[in-house]
Amino acid sequence: MLDLLIKNARIEGYETLVSIGVTNGIITCIEAIINSDAEIIYDANDHFVCSGFYESHIHLDKACILERCTIAEGTLAEAVSETGNAKKEFTEEDVFERASRVVEMAIKKGTMGLRTFVETDPKTELRAFEAIKRVRKRYAFAIDMEICAFAQEGLTTEKQTQRLLRKALQNGADLVGGCPYKDENPYEHIEIIFDLAEEFDVNVDFHLDFDLDPNNSSIPKIAEETKNRNYEGRVSIGHVTKLSAMPRTQRLEMAMLLKEADIALTVLPATDVFLNGRDYESLIPRGMVNANALSEKGITTTISSNNILNAFTPYGDASLVRMANMYANIAQLSKDSAIQEVYNMITKNAAKLLSKQTEIKLGSPANFVVLEAVTAIDVIRTIAQPLAGFKNGIQTFSNTQATINFP
Repeated sequence: MLDLLIKNARIEGYETLVSIGVTNGIITCIEAIINSDAEIIYDANDHFVCSGFYESHIHLDKACILERCTIAEGTLAEAVSETGNAKKEFTEEDVFERASRVVEMAIKKGTMGLRTFVETDPKTELRAFEAIKRVRKRYAFAIDMEICAFAQEGLTTEKQTQRLLRKALQNGADLVGGCPYKDENPYEHIEIIFDLAEEFDVNVDFHLDFDLDPNNSSIPKIAEETKNRNYEGRVSIGHVTKLSAMPRTQRLEMAMLLKEADIALTVLPATDVFLNGRDYESLIPRGMVNANALSEKGITTTISSNNILNAFTPYGDASLVRMANMYANIAQLSKDSAIQEVYNMITKNAAKLLSKQTEIKLGSPANFVVLEAVTAIDVIRTIAQPLAGFKNGIQTFSNTQATINFP
């Protein structure tokens, strides 16, 4: 007796339609046809089924505050300033409500797991952190969440931020992160973050090199600290738009450092393109790293949303498929193999950062998203609509497939 039977599904690794049987939240059979009086039967109707998408870099605490910010220049400095002013008024209930709104967007777009940064500094203290913990608990039935205690506005000259980061790590934060380019002493900032990571035995995630000046990259310092502390495979970096401005030889040197230290890199298309290149009047640079080129070098790469409806990114719907499509368009990708790798960046690559697996196989958790597509490549090319989601064999959302009403 099965708890759930999904029939007529297209999944990677199978050339024909299959049925997937689930018992106690675990996949127990995958066959062409399964005859069973399952408690719940879901007909995928020849659509593509996968284990869902993973958001490796998002800021739930400062999402949906666009009406509280004034965007006049569209620069990074302005976004940091406007958001910093807005943060002073954040309450726990305010953050909880806004973050919940975005998490529900993500669930309905097929996201099964996410890593959110939460700013822990004198402006917000631990109010945002406590709110995000509540959000994580509320939506655990549908989505897995990692919380990164994060120092956005400097660290070396603000001892209270260091104390707050430590307190967050003592009270449920999963990892620690920093933003060296916003600190007067970026190298010391990096060292402090690594010190905290070692103290609590957690992973590290940095916002790094967010400009179009090819000089003074922090990648060598991050790679050095990673290897010196035996943290290979436990470090991620986001943005790193400097790479897009570097000559090929310099870019390859940086790529080798990342590969040797096994550092993962997340590209954030919506924010990277919106904020960069503002001082150009023509031939405006895209300011986004080609993650496929890095993936070819053996570097783990992911694509993520970063911000939703704020001064850093004044739009967004938490759709990783849309973000991946946007990235592929900007990177001028067309080959099926390249698009397949883009799909990997929001599935298995991102899941790796969150210690999750995305293969639909016997013994795996029964996590599924049904998409209005026939292959993984179609998912990215068409920005496929998620039709239904299941976590541990329990349905978490449904979106009615649109139809044409012929006269």
